[in-house]
Amino acid sequence: MINHLQARSTEFRKVSPLQAMLLSLRIITPLFVLLAGVQAEFITDNCKLISESETERNALRLLEPLTNQSFIVEEKEYSYIFQVCGDAGGMKGAGLVQQEKKDGKQVQIGSYTKTRAIKGSDWILLFYEEGDKYDTHCSKESRRAMIMISCSTRTKNTFSVVLEDNQKQQDCYYLFELDSKVVCPVIPSKLSAGSILLIVVFCCLAVYLTGGFLYQRLVVGAKGVEQFPNYAFWSEIGNLSADGCDFVCRSRGNREEPPTYRGVATEALGEEPEERDDHLLPM
Repeated sequence: MINHLQARSTEFRKVSPLQAMLLSLRIITPLFVLLAGVQAEFITDNCKLISESETERNALRLLEPLTNQSFIVEEKEYSYIFQVCGDAGGMKGAGLVQQEKKDGKQVQIGSYTKTRAIKGSDWILLFYEEGDKYDTHCSKESRRAMIMISCSTRTKNTFSVVLEDNQKQQDCYYLFELDSKVVCPVIPSKLSAGSILLIVVFCCLAVYLTGGFLYQRLVVGAKGVEQFPNYAFWSEIGNLSADGCDFVCRSRGNREEPPTYRGVATEALGEEPEERDDHLLPM
């Protein structure tokens, strides 16, 4: 038994550090995936809808990438802190908080446990109800926050205050705006077969030129234009094309034009006898 344990211990020591690391990753990775799924579902469920509906719940699901982030905007006297389904400013149950710059006092504007969500084509209007009550305004009703989350192609999210409507007896609200790309509609790809074919051809051409250039330079040791792959072939491609066109498109028959007048033979005339004028010379 002892010998068996010693043998197993020896085999374990023979495992390389790389193999041990890979084995650890195989064990830990599924746990991380499982925990990530549980965490995402938990954050989504933090928002309690006033009237539970599948439409509003799906709208909240789109805001999942914005969770665990604090969006802060600075005003003259106050700072506003907003979180999607999370404790803004560390205040339990507060989705949006107003914080005084002077003494740090926090006022809950809206709670994510009383939520509504309305989805449009490229926007989501988020309501946080049941905030702290007004001291004197709006018949001392509870504060309410409205956050308009609009589509933006910019990579950075932008949070801003639009207005506070508190000059009436009831239904007062704070209005905020958040620009984010998470609510932008997904545009389906509309590539045609010809476009896909061109992309494949250009990719193959790029691989051919790059690989051929590296081979000619590093392996063959070519310099200058000789580094171009198959340079001899491509330098003759013009002549080869011209020869092919001449072979296919031009006639190879007898190109001699027919005589203009009938009865004139086309054969070459025989040589006429040379006339000698020696007899005209004076003796």
